[in-house]
Parts: sequence; C-alpha cells; structure tokens
Amino acid sequence: MNRAFLPFSKSFCGAILTLVVSTSVVFAAEEVKPAKPDLAKGEALYTNGDAARGIVACVSCHGAAGNSTITVNPKLSAQHDAYLQKQLMDFTTPNRMNPIMTTFAKAMTPEDMKNVSAFLSLQKPKAGAAKNKDIVELGKQIYRGGIPEKNVPACAGCHSPNGAGIPAQFPRLAGQHQDYTVVQLTNFRTGVRKNNAQMVSIAKRMSDDDMKAVADYVAGLK
Repeated sequence: MNRAFLPFSKSFCGAILTLVVSTSVVFAAEEVKPAKPDLAKGEALYTNGDAARGIVACVSCHGAAGNSTITVNPKLSAQHDAYLQKQLMDFTTPNRMNPIMTTFAKAMTPEDMKNVSAFLSLQKPKAGAAKNKDIVELGKQIYRGGIPEKNVPACAGCHSPNGAGIPAQFPRLAGQHQDYTVVQLTNFRTGVRKNNAQMVSIAKRMSDDDMKAVADYVAGLK
C-alpha cells in the first residue's frame, strides 16, 4: 500500500467513526424524548370512560372538570399532573390498594394515566369553604406552624402557604373536601395507605381532632 495514502485513510476512517457516533447520539436523544400527553384523549377517557376495557367515566365520581361534589371523592381539578400519574400507578401496587380505583388503574395504560392527568391539571378548580368555625383556627395553626410538642411539621412547608402544593412532589390541597382529607390522613395513620413514608410518620402523631381541624382549614384555602 502506498504510504502516501495512510494519513488520508486514517483521517477518513476517523471522520466516518465520528459521524457514526454523533448520529447514534442524536438518534438516542430522539428515542428517549418523552411524548407529549394527548389532552383530547385524556378528556375523552375522563368524560366517557372505556367500556371495552371496563373503565367507568371518571366524571361520574370526580365531577365535571375534576370538581367532585361527592365529599368522599377527591377534587382533582388543577392537581399536578405528575402527582396524579404517580397516584394512579400506586393504585396498582400494594401500597395503595382501593377496591374501586385499583380495578380502573390496572385497566389503564401509562399513556392513559398521562393523558387524563394532564387534562385534569389544566382544569379550573371550584373553591371550597371551611365549615366549622370552632376548629378552623386550630387547623390554621397546624397548617402554618405544625404541632411542635408532637413533632408534627407545618403542612405549609410542603403544600405551600396557599395549599397550591409543589409540582411533582406535593399535591395541591386547597379547596379539597374535608371528608376526603380526613380519610386519607386516617389511612396514612393506620397503614391502609402506605405510598408516602413521610405522611405515614406525620399522621401517626396526629389525633382525630387535629386531622379534622386541618382538613377544615384546607378546604377554605384558595
């Protein structure tokens, strides 16, 4: 082989290798790019369900646009989509078994969960209201300052002062039904709900009166 061609051959091969590696990196980046949620499909599943898969319309329990009027069923409007997706996935695990939601969640695909969650996160919530003026002040104290003697931290530290929560980490609580909030805190305390170690620990240090008070205060947040 003519030695004059060696430098050229090495340069040419190096260029080809660089091109192949660069192209592979580009393709890899494109492959892992998450797909955007389909809001239309999310709304359709939420509103109509999917009889073929045994999924009942979410609206029947959680209300139009996620504004539930049934106090034991949570309001879902304006809830963080990542949080909703996590809860739907958790319903398929032993950490949050529910005779109704577990059945529906297991029938849903990850895409279904993403689509419905994205749709709900964009809905306008209807305001709730505190109902018991005798305990709402205690609820305010717990929410904003915790219960130091019981080592219960302020709810506002994670769920924000106005109850808006922190996206992907802590749920929106503002305007949530009192009954639903009390049930969830009780479930955390008793171990029925085990999908958040922090809340399990906190709820175990709260009394029934503490839970009712903070739930009533939360219901009035906007």
